[in-house]
Amino acid sequence: MRFIIIEDEQLAAKRLRLLIETLRPTYEFVAKFDSVESASISLPALSYDVLFMDIQLADGISFDIFDQIKVEKPIIFTTAYDEFALKAFKTNSVDYLLKPIAEEELNTAIEKLEQNFSKQPTSTPIDLNDLVRSMQPLGKERFVVKVGDHLRTVETSDIQLVYSQDKGTYLYTNSGKRFLIDYTLDKVEDLLNKAQFFRISRKYMINLNYIKDIIAFTNSRLEIIIDQFDEDQIIVARERVGDFKSWLDR
Repeated sequence: MRFIIIEDEQLAAKRLRLLIETLRPTYEFVAKFDSVESASISLPALSYDVLFMDIQLADGISFDIFDQIKVEKPIIFTTAYDEFALKAFKTNSVDYLLKPIAEEELNTAIEKLEQNFSKQPTSTPIDLNDLVRSMQPLGKERFVVKVGDHLRTVETSDIQLVYSQDKGTYLYTNSGKRFLIDYTLDKVEDLLNKAQFFRISRKYMINLNYIKDIIAFTNSRLEIIIDQFDEDQIIVARERVGDFKSWLDR
């Protein structure tokens, strides 16, 4: 069995490879990638049987890979998601391992993989769209941002709103700081929990938990007051008012 590891934490990747090769000395390591970009570029040219894939990578989430290339090989996810989130994988013929990875759990996952291979001589494509849809209610947990020469993480729960300005996309947090991110607002809308965040216009996406007030505005529109944010008026686009009210009243 030929395997590839997609993991941005070097120590975690080394430990995972050592565990796999200890449990299955006949398995052949092919390559390791630490980003969406590197995996998307290299995977189509490689021969392998299984992917061990982290969810949070250096430049985004691993699901972004599936937007760029077709992946039909089995995947065992290695993730820091809690047990509630992990339940989403159980109906998608994809196994998972919760970090820190336990040797016995890895062995069980590999045994399941081998059983599936023995039953199906040719691999069955994984419905990755179903997988993404099953994860959507949970949404992205954090963003990696650059602060000077340093990388930081911003928890999604700390984001008051996301907005576009001067061709950039910014996170505005409950600490009163804003951070530039490498996503379009359209992409952020796909990533965030739609029960918590709502796209009110082409410019703004707001977090329900930080709405301070809602005020009637001209032309049947609404003005949203967000806790701490006073850089600009936040107006719900007229064509979005109905959906916004339904979202609030769900």
